[in-house]
Amino acid sequence: MEKIYTTMRNTGAGAIAIGIIVLVIGVAVGIISIVNGSLLLKRKNDITF
Repeated sequence: MEKIYTTMRNTGAGAIAIGIIVLVIGVAVGIISIVNGSLLLKRKNDITF
């Protein structure tokens, strides 16, 4: 019975850690996207096709 609780605890801790990592990566990608979008809008007059 104790082995089941240990496994559940480890799985829960792993899920929380993965969730935090995904959250941090998501926020970083969002910030990078906003910055790149604002740079494109700022320099739209310099773009020629």
